[in-house]
Amino acid sequence: MKWVAAPVALAAALAFAGCTPEQQRGFLPAGSEGATNHTSGITGLWVTSWVVLLVVGVITWGLVIWATIVYRRRKGQTGLPVQLRYNMPIETFFTIVPVILVIGFFAFTAQEQSKIEARYDNPENIVEVYGKRWSWDFNYVNDDVFFQGVQVQTNSDGSAQESTMPVLYLPVDKTTEIRLETRDVIHSFWVVDFLYKKDMIPGQTNYMSFTPTKTGTFIGKCAELCGEYHSMMLFEVKVVEQDEYDDYVESLREAGNSGQVGEDINPNQDRFHGDESRAENENQTNSEKN
Repeated sequence: MKWVAAPVALAAALAFAGCTPEQQRGFLPAGSEGATNHTSGITGLWVTSWVVLLVVGVITWGLVIWATIVYRRRKGQTGLPVQLRYNMPIETFFTIVPVILVIGFFAFTAQEQSKIEARYDNPENIVEVYGKRWSWDFNYVNDDVFFQGVQVQTNSDGSAQESTMPVLYLPVDKTTEIRLETRDVIHSFWVVDFLYKKDMIPGQTNYMSFTPTKTGTFIGKCAELCGEYHSMMLFEVKVVEQDEYDDYVESLREAGNSGQVGEDINPNQDRFHGDESRAENENQTNSEKN
């Protein structure tokens, strides 16, 4: 076996060395490399998983092909071949190995997800994002300004007009917390190059925490089917230097966008946030009747 293992290992190393950078990253978006402090860990988990599964696949395909050739019916043979039953070593191997793989994948996935889901104690930048059919509102909490988006308009060929795209600005290298809310139905906040998405649930606040580590423009979209114009629920994330971010915040303030956009335009507010008010009204009505 050692004489077989060495050439196989060498061939595998040469094969992987010949892969393009895109292939070595598992065909993930090129812009995701170094986009946040989490993308390298997600990429490593993704690529390692595919390598392990490819090895398992090659072994499985090899065994199937080998059994098909070796145990095929030959000319002149009749009846059933000798049957093999209750081979404990083989059955134990085929049981334990998949269990080990499943546990391993679960453990590494849970470890990576716990890093992504962990909230910063004192994030340097907090943005509250509202999803709505079919656009986005951004509250820049630390700076007390807001941006309200409208649905992306399309050209005659159906492509999105860049000038109508909602834009979320983030300062580079700042610990950032995104608070996710929805004004109507379930949406999902997905910045493609950040390699992570998070659902926005009515009546519930979800969180994403990360540090943008590379300047640039990244496409974002809703990743949960939310109605007729779901495909146009797009936005951009611009990760910029602190000076450019401060200039943008000042431009919002000069445009009259001081303060925060709240629940007053949320059609779900009575359903999810009005229980206490309704209870008080019912108590007052009962008291008046008494």
